[in-house]
Amino acid sequence: MSRGFVKEDDQEEIPRVPQRAFLPEGVTNFVTQTGMDQLLAEKQMLGSEKDNLVGAREDEKRITLNYINAKLQLLNNRISEAKIVNLKEQPQNEIRFGALVTLKTEATGNIQTFQITGVDEAAISKGKISFLSPMSKVLINKRIGEKVMLKRAEGDIVFEIINIAYS
Repeated sequence: MSRGFVKEDDQEEIPRVPQRAFLPEGVTNFVTQTGMDQLLAEKQMLGSEKDNLVGAREDEKRITLNYINAKLQLLNNRISEAKIVNLKEQPQNEIRFGALVTLKTEATGNIQTFQITGVDEAAISKGKISFLSPMSKVLINKRIGEKVMLKRAEGDIVFEIINIAYS
């Protein structure tokens, strides 16, 4: 039957699924083992949510199921494209993907530590920054004792690298 003959109330709402963290096309989806474990746990959680779906009305269940399936599709694509980086194989004296980097801000002397991770694992509140972030890009291939400059509109910040670790 043509959609023209369907009552407006019968038209199903299309769920809007938020996009995952931005990863440019053609860029490898590098992840730490922790990042992959988080993606797999999220997949398991969505699967459980799907299996235990309850709703007041059948149409609500169907909309929720469509939403979960759309999220699972995005997640499965991200997982299938993921490449786990073995942190033990990274050069231990150089900053690369997965490095836990301790920096000292030249102007203030503040010390902070960041881990360079995949886009899905990145969370600044947990000290994890994406390998695509401007900070990561200035740090990659640097060593202890080197200084790096993060260019910002509000003013540049100079950091000294005081430690590199992989765990």
